[in-house]
Amino acid sequence: MNVTKEQMRDMYRTIMRIRKFESNAQNDFANGKIPGFLHLYLGEEAIATGVCQNLRKDDYITSTHRGHGHIIAKGGDLKYMMAELYGKSTGYCKGKGGSMHIADRDLGILGANGIVGAGQDIAVGAGLSCKYRKTDQVCGCFFGDGSTNQGTFHEALNLASIWKLPVIFVCENNHFGISMSQSRHQAIKDIADRGAAYGIPGVAVDGNDVMAVYEAANEAIARARKGQGPTLIECKTWRWRGHFEGDPGIYKDPKEQEEWITREPVKRYRKFLEENDVMTAAEMDQVDAEIDQEIADAVKFAEDSPLPKPEDVGKDVYTDFDEEVRVR
Repeated sequence: MNVTKEQMRDMYRTIMRIRKFESNAQNDFANGKIPGFLHLYLGEEAIATGVCQNLRKDDYITSTHRGHGHIIAKGGDLKYMMAELYGKSTGYCKGKGGSMHIADRDLGILGANGIVGAGQDIAVGAGLSCKYRKTDQVCGCFFGDGSTNQGTFHEALNLASIWKLPVIFVCENNHFGISMSQSRHQAIKDIADRGAAYGIPGVAVDGNDVMAVYEAANEAIARARKGQGPTLIECKTWRWRGHFEGDPGIYKDPKEQEEWITREPVKRYRKFLEENDVMTAAEMDQVDAEIDQEIADAVKFAEDSPLPKPEDVGKDVYTDFDEEVRVR
């Protein structure tokens, strides 16, 4: 496998950053500190970790309403993320985007998106830009199983395959589109099979296995950088929580939920690292403690930051919103 011990240690830090950030966000939301909606990535951390470990800073990603993990894995600053969740002016989008709309152009993060399937066509645009400018950049496009029934999914795969664009389509199949199980909204078992219709590789992997995701993404990204076109990677996983915080998730089979949680990605990765002499338990615990402090610092930064000013409601929203427009 084309991976170093240093990269594996980096991935441990990433997967734990996501787990601890999401766990903290869950608690803060329950305590009324975070406004709006919150869609947590708990249980799916291995996917963003494995994919983004293969990406460079100048590569792109498109994200979803369940996007905190993608942003963190691509290098997002926890302070600015937390401030955005808190609706503060120091956040990535100055407190106006909230959980579902975090972006950072400098890191190639083209935005989390509250519209189902909207990131797929944006990823095609990014891929076309890379090809037009003749760079070897790629775009990782994250989306859920429900969005693969949208027209945007098929349009994106069709264009990307025709033009051999450097896009890696990453389906995070957590088996539910909101409350609708995959078995009820699709006749197929493996979404990866849909790649065949567009003449591109379709690969299904265990989305709770960091190394399996890393390996599949590594191969797909290498193909894309060589000009060989897109790949569809289906990562089979399970979201621990409801569709959003407040959704009781009564549509889930409790036994199935329990079975998936026993295969959860963080504990599995810790075991893998120990068994392969990459990190000791003590070393991982030290990383955990460092991340706890990062999270605490991010929360303090968010709590101490000011709310957006009412007079700034139109700023950074419309390009033509200026003083003249405001007067009219």
